[in-house]
Amino acid sequence: MSRTFTIANFGCRASQSDGAGIAADLARRGLQRTSDAAAADVVVVNTCTVTSEADRDARQTIRRIHRNNPSAEIVVTGCYAQRQPDDLAVLDGVTWVVGNSHKQEIGGLVQPRLVQIESSGSPKIPYHGGIDAGGVLVDDIATQTDLAALPAGDGLGRARPNVKVQDGCHNRCSFCIIPSVRGGSRSVPVEDVVQQIRQLERTFPEIVLTGINLGRWGRDLEGKPRFKRLLQELLACTTASRFRLSSVEPMDWTEDLIKMMSKSSRIARHMHIPLQSGSDAILRRMRRRYRVRHYESRVTLARRLMPDASIGADVMVGFPGETEEDFEATRSFVERMPFTYLHVFSYSMREGTEAASMGGQVPRTVKRERSRVLRELIDRKNLAFRERLEGKTLSAVTLSSGESSTRALSDNFVEVEIPGTSIPSGSLVNVRVEAVEGRRTIGALCA
Repeated sequence: MSRTFTIANFGCRASQSDGAGIAADLARRGLQRTSDAAAADVVVVNTCTVTSEADRDARQTIRRIHRNNPSAEIVVTGCYAQRQPDDLAVLDGVTWVVGNSHKQEIGGLVQPRLVQIESSGSPKIPYHGGIDAGGVLVDDIATQTDLAALPAGDGLGRARPNVKVQDGCHNRCSFCIIPSVRGGSRSVPVEDVVQQIRQLERTFPEIVLTGINLGRWGRDLEGKPRFKRLLQELLACTTASRFRLSSVEPMDWTEDLIKMMSKSSRIARHMHIPLQSGSDAILRRMRRRYRVRHYESRVTLARRLMPDASIGADVMVGFPGETEEDFEATRSFVERMPFTYLHVFSYSMREGTEAASMGGQVPRTVKRERSRVLRELIDRKNLAFRERLEGKTLSAVTLSSGESSTRALSDNFVEVEIPGTSIPSGSLVNVRVEAVEGRRTIGALCA
């Protein structure tokens, strides 16, 4: 009987893509995927480390997996594994800690151990701490020049797979630990991206293009092509029904890119543009490479060209030195801009970043209150946006279905409930928005 594995994924879409690639690699080596961590022979925990809460969630998950399945071989990888491997290696049940620098080697580490166990017939022995039973495999991420050679994954059961076309970041935002655990910006060549898309387009109508700094794609390749060039090649050389772009930094949303999106029916009308703050003073302290007026110009153009597009942003509250006046600048900016959703999060101190040593740390209670204000504001704006869509027909990809309804995600990033249907996930459908009831958007199938 084949040995089994499962992946516990944390973090951004680039991390999700890594997890799908690891799963594809293990599957092609003969392991059988399962969704049950309590019964799996191998559990790969693919971590995030963007906040202290992310670190804590990963540790809690590892402890729970070991408690429920003490014989499982736990392999910890991802950004937390790259940043603090020794913290993870001492946790009970952990066999390997593999940094981002070596995550493409996980299959080669796991497969020989499983083959040996299977051929000998001897029972697996629970592992109780230390790195002697396996090891730590982490190298300086700054020495990495190529992306990990992981195969295209099918999204781990998701209806919309993530394809990572870029990794790393050369920006040095004062709060961000990610460049130290992902390395500098590097790109997957066009021909390799096309090959991955062709493997997936036969099964999935929508594919999400992702990266740590997606808009910087191509700057390290010969000729220094821009991200728009990649999109042009994908539209010309593949038949995927729709591409969705994950987060793109404000300075990379060029006028040409926005116009290209507005004219193509194969690029989702959905823009995610990290904001972080609506105060220029805080943006300078963050070492962000734009100012509020630059950001506003991108959003204004997008709304003019795509009136029904979804426009979202990341917003951080409580950055060191953020005054009430700074926060009010953010709140008022969010209020006047046509945002349809926000990812609101509190500043989390990361050792080794410039911001960690800054004065003016904001109390937790203040950060919590500022988060509440922004979340309530964006809830009202999101509701108004969805109400404006009533009576309109949207193209959507189905996410999941039950006996009496189907969930689908529209081109412009609205989750729609379709009562009275049971449509397989990953199907492209047309949906007319019938009603908006609080957080629910209810639709009906159209021809």
